[in-house]
Amino acid sequence: MLTKEEMHEFEKDLLARKEQILKNLEHSHQKITMMQNQDPKDEGDFATLATETDIDSRIIEQQRKELNEIEIALGKIKNGTYGICEMCEEPIGKERLIVKNFARYCISCREINERENQI
Repeated sequence: MLTKEEMHEFEKDLLARKEQILKNLEHSHQKITMMQNQDPKDEGDFATLATETDIDSRIIEQQRKELNEIEIALGKIKNGTYGICEMCEEPIGKERLIVKNFARYCISCREINERENQI
């Protein structure tokens, strides 16, 4: 089990990452808006803008998913279930939480979950 100090550190890290993602999302939205307001001069410009917009949209989507996972983890800290696997209800290893502080599953259950989702 995690100590109160460890829990506080994870919460601090999650909040810092949340703030960074929100800044990134704001910057990306501004960039996309700016690109959408450009008037491409030829097919090359149009292709470049379309590619950049697509890449930025994928980055935004990934960051929104991470932000959602962070919100779930912060909720778990508040209700006292942070660091507990959602499948087996055993503690998630501290080492795993250090690497992925919003992990919802222990290593064993994560592998099971990934195999089931590939089918």
